[in-house]
Amino acid sequence: MKWIGALVAASCSVSAWANVEQFVRYEYQEQIRYGQLKGDTITPIVGDIFSEYRVADKSISLADVEILLPTQPEKVFAVGMNFRSHAASHPDLPPPMFLKLPSSLILSGQPVHAPFDARNVHFEGELVLVIGKTLHKADQEEAEAGIFGVTVGNDLTERSWQGSDLQWLRAKASDGFGPIAKTISRGVDYNNVELTTKLNGTIVQQENTTFMIHSPKKVVSYLSHYFTLKPGDLVFMGTPGKTKALKDGDMISVSIKGVGEVNNTIYF
Repeated sequence: MKWIGALVAASCSVSAWANVEQFVRYEYQEQIRYGQLKGDTITPIVGDIFSEYRVADKSISLADVEILLPTQPEKVFAVGMNFRSHAASHPDLPPPMFLKLPSSLILSGQPVHAPFDARNVHFEGELVLVIGKTLHKADQEEAEAGIFGVTVGNDLTERSWQGSDLQWLRAKASDGFGPIAKTISRGVDYNNVELTTKLNGTIVQQENTTFMIHSPKKVVSYLSHYFTLKPGDLVFMGTPGKTKALKDGDMISVSIKGVGEVNNTIYF
């Protein structure tokens, strides 16, 4: 299977990064669990990955499991205008936020079937934070400690709806508009990693997260003052550069070194 090769390649590339761990959520023998990914094997997690756990003694083959969405989030947030190269918000003001729906999430490798009347869907490659603790009115230090790890996402957006609708719900949260990678990575300096988006193999976005206007800890702290964040909640951190309308059969790939990759084909 192609996705197994992609996961193995991602795991191997991460092995060069000190202290980096990758985790997947999977179903095996009718049980859903988390496991640590190393090469083409998964070592099951015993306990709560967001609290206390240990790594089991025996591993299982990646080929023998069904990989699932990396979390079951209660809430999915996203930051707008977080790179000057795309659209700049003021660094001294609160980060512009909006919601995506958990039902918009799909895995890397799954097809995106755009709604029947979508005509102007754009890619937006992004870093995605995975919340690991319950956070309520957290300061930035507490917020940073509450980020369990990161993954990779594509905040697909119907630009015409974004401009015409009262809210961005339809434009940002339609079914399939939240592709994410299959892995969660820990130990990555997510404030300093390069994000690359490719359209049919050609680079269309590439920028380092050091250029984010609002940092992950600032965003998470801000959110926690209005919403109680729960383990497994996700935060899309905004896209850099320019975007463009997609065509039927286009393949979009978003990758972040040391984190992972998400690849999806869109159909109209």
